[in-house]
Amino acid sequence: MSSERGKDIVEGSSRSPGGDSPATPSRYESQKRRDWNAFIQYLKNQRPPVPLSQCNYTQVLEFLRYLDQFGKTKVHIQGCMFYGQPEPPAPCTCPLRQAWGSLDALIGRLRAAYEENGGTPETNPFASGAIRVYLREVRDSQAKARGIPYKKKKKATNQTKGSEESSSGAASFS
Repeated sequence: MSSERGKDIVEGSSRSPGGDSPATPSRYESQKRRDWNAFIQYLKNQRPPVPLSQCNYTQVLEFLRYLDQFGKTKVHIQGCMFYGQPEPPAPCTCPLRQAWGSLDALIGRLRAAYEENGGTPETNPFASGAIRVYLREVRDSQAKARGIPYKKKKKATNQTKGSEESSSGAASFS
């Protein structure tokens, strides 16, 4: 797999692989197909090649680590003097990595593609708990390295239901 191909996977390049088809797929569908094909190619390039039927979360984690070399997000290591600074004043030699959000979106697309290509939800290696743990660790470490704590978004409460009633005139005032 070439380095250009690896970049296309996560960046979602708009290069089309061939001619135009009558029904142009959405950007999401194109990315999902491109990501799926790249993962299948990654499995074929392993020594020995790994058949999809024998693929598990281990190969998925190795694929995610492989993609790190094409990342564009500076992730400061703990020994770096800019570790924990959201906007470092000068460049450093810390590695570039894939951003957590890119990896999270990639896993979502691959998870869907696996099932669309005949896999069952029970055997989906992209839905493994180990993958969720890895993504959580990447998210937390990247947030810590940038000095920006990750805050989970709160789910909407019943406040919206109450405000809808009052704006529609259904609520009475006492």
